[in-house]
Amino acid sequence: MASSALVKPQMRGLLSKCLCFHIVGTFIVSLGVTTFCKFVVAEPRKKADADSYRNYDSMKDFEDMRKVGIFQSTK
Repeated sequence: MASSALVKPQMRGLLSKCLCFHIVGTFIVSLGVTTFCKFVVAEPRKKADADSYRNYDSMKDFEDMRKVGIFQSTK
């Protein structure tokens, strides 16, 4: 009676079953991390760069650097 209560462990196909589960889980986690990085890091950075260069005046920046003394060949 006691021997019939024990369930035999699954030996055949165990590796493929575990690998399939972990590959699907890894794919889902990687998609989540990629989406998180895109919307939390990349998009705000693109927006900040666009805002920065929208009002950028290169001549004013050059004059400020010249006054500070970064460019020694120009007076």
